[in-house]
Amino acid sequence: MDARAVAVTVTVLVAALVVGVLALSVGDFPLAPTDVLRALVGGGDAGTRLVVLELRAPRVVVGLLAGAALALAGALTQTVVRNPLASPDVLGVTSGAALGAVAAIVLGGGTYEVSAGLLRLGVPAAATIGGLAAAALVVGLSWRGGLAPGRLVLVGVGLATAVTALTSWLLVVAKVNDAARASVWLAGSVSSRGWDQAVPLAVSFAVLAPTALLLGRPLSIVELGDDVAATLGVRVRATALATAAVAVGLTAAAVAAAGAIGFVGLVVPQVLRRLAGTTRPPLAASACGGALLVGGADLVGRLLWTWEVPVGLGTAAIGAPYLIWLLLRERRVG
Repeated sequence: MDARAVAVTVTVLVAALVVGVLALSVGDFPLAPTDVLRALVGGGDAGTRLVVLELRAPRVVVGLLAGAALALAGALTQTVVRNPLASPDVLGVTSGAALGAVAAIVLGGGTYEVSAGLLRLGVPAAATIGGLAAAALVVGLSWRGGLAPGRLVLVGVGLATAVTALTSWLLVVAKVNDAARASVWLAGSVSSRGWDQAVPLAVSFAVLAPTALLLGRPLSIVELGDDVAATLGVRVRATALATAAVAVGLTAAAVAAAGAIGFVGLVVPQVLRRLAGTTRPPLAASACGGALLVGGADLVGRLLWTWEVPVGLGTAAIGAPYLIWLLLRERRVG
């Protein structure tokens, strides 16, 4: 990683941490950032520690880690597919994870505990199964002696549409209370999140993020071409499968904790690639940028409106115009 990429990564990381501290400061009981920092290291009075550590910290942690996981998954997907349009939400992985999670909420009670029945696996496990199944279908339907990026994107968009329709059907046949909970969750929100959502996401990210960074070197070689990579000793197919598995795991963990937050994995890696001046999306910088985007969108939503605005609406407001611009640009290039 060159000096420019390191500088961009550090800058974005610091900005994400600042947003996190500010998010811990605002609310019905405003706090000074210094009081927040003091509470984070165990100081301050008991009331401040309760507000910061128990009431606000889980929400902030889920927002930052979900954004980091989605952006890192997007960077991995775009690198291995070699297409800026390839992201977990465009390829249907996010929709598959959302379908699994909605099935757990609507048909299995929506608990976070793993039990014996298939429909009562719980939101995290169901989201993981849904994401893996969607990824397997996309790869299987796209494979014609190899993966063509254009075909993969088209199949992913089609599968995402079909899965979204199935999710809508589940909402129609669900009980009113379950459908309402699932609809709010589908919009992508970090509101009312607790440590029971933050801890599984943190554990998943702590395991998968280092694995993703370790894949950075073989991915940089694969970028030179499959034949060159094979000549240099890189197992191209194994690297691609491992990268896809890590990306799906990160997406499923984020979706299970924060809902279907769209466009993070599409927008952030490409923006950070341009800022860092690299030939492929930088993994560490993308993760930091995703944390900044989701954390910032949640903070802005809380500051500008008196009611809860799902963070997914904020990321969609940024990501949808970017997707349109990217599609037009790819069409002109093609």
